[in-house]
This record gives sequence, C-alpha cells and structure tokens, in this order.
Amino acid sequence: MRNLGTQTLKTDRLLLRRFTVDDTDAMFANWASDPKVTEFLKWPAYTDTAPLREYLAGAVASYESDQTYLWGIELADGTLIGSIVAKSEHEDIEAKEVGYSFGRQWWGQGYATEALGAVISYLIDHVGVNRVEAVHDPDNPASGRVMAKCGMRQEGVLRARERSNRGIRDAVMWSILAGD
Repeated sequence: MRNLGTQTLKTDRLLLRRFTVDDTDAMFANWASDPKVTEFLKWPAYTDTAPLREYLAGAVASYESDQTYLWGIELADGTLIGSIVAKSEHEDIEAKEVGYSFGRQWWGQGYATEALGAVISYLIDHVGVNRVEAVHDPDNPASGRVMAKCGMRQEGVLRARERSNRGIRDAVMWSILAGD
C-alpha cells in the first residue's frame, strides 16, 4: 500500500475534493446540522458553526499527512452536498473503512453510489488497498443498497459494534477486496 492522501477525484456528476475552512457554512446548512442526516452517525448534528469551523480547520491541517483520506463532495454547480472519509482500520491487512454522509435533499439520486464507487476505485487501483469495508445500521438499509451497487458484499451483522446517535447498535458489515 502506498498512501497518496486526499487527491481530487472526478466522476460524471461530482467533484470529490479537499475541504477548506470556507466550506463551514455550506456543510452546516446542507447536512451537518440536520439530525435526520446524523441519526445513524457517530457525531451529533451541529447546532453552531463555530465547532464545525474548528473541525474543518483540523481536517485541513490533516491533509499534510498522506494518510488522510477525507473528501467534500461537490456538484458541478459548486454545491457542497456531502462528505466521504476512508480511515485505516487494519494497516496490517491493508484495509480502509469508508463512511459517508449527504444532505437529505440529495438522497436517492445516486450521488452516494457515485462517490463511494470513485473512492473504492481510487483506494484499490492507486493506493493499493487490499480491502475496503463499510458498515451501516440495520435500520438504514439504503446505505447497504449503496454499498451493494458499488460491488461490496455483505459479510454479516456485528452485534453491538457501533455507537451512534441512536446508542449502541448492531452494524451490518460490507467489504470489497482488490481481487473481487
């Protein structure tokens, strides 16, 4: 595996790019302040832009590392609609865990599938990751459909594995291998 960090990725309809602190207001308005968006996530909906600005300042600083994989997802018109991250969970087996969130206004339009597919391709084809994995709450099957459309395979349900805004929850595990 050769860490390359967050590089700009383009799809037919999206630009996946590094965040800037100037994204604070758009991120707050478009998804980060919506409790429905964050219902299944580990971080609560933001109620103020100040802590979000601080988070983004830290994210921007983290881009100095070639081990940071964090993208803002933008439409062709420049509207920031979501984010996607890949974290190193198991370096010894060259695996990354991916997570994403999108504003409700853009759900059900294939954007999550397009962004996740681009990140999977980048991680496997360029970074040399052997395994990309992701989990979702059993009560959020739409996220599982995104994973399936990207060629990921469901591996099973891990009991009481995640803590989200709904408490301690089961996690449906999905993965795709470089050899798939």
